[in-house]
Amino acid sequence: MKPTRRSGIKMVYKITYPNGKIYVGQDLTDSINYFGSASSELIARDFTRDQRGNFFICKEILWESDAATDAEVSQKEVEFIKALRSNEPDIGYNQWPKVRRPP
Repeated sequence: MKPTRRSGIKMVYKITYPNGKIYVGQDLTDSINYFGSASSELIARDFTRDQRGNFFICKEILWESDAATDAEVSQKEVEFIKALRSNEPDIGYNQWPKVRRPP
């Protein structure tokens, strides 16, 4: 039996890399093959050439909707980035929203 494709599903997901760092992103197309747009340069700094030879990541759907607007998905994405602190360099690869550091 073929799986049924659900059209119109929008989601916020979390990618977890082998070093434990995370990236939170959104997918407005429900693509099984989309793994975000985290900075390749930032990720590459954390892994040696040997470590790249056997590299597993995990994609977890944190929230999904078939009725949300693109703006609502973006709002949810920011909520998860802040809640999971994936925009803090020691925790994740999100570069936005910028972390506010106390003076």
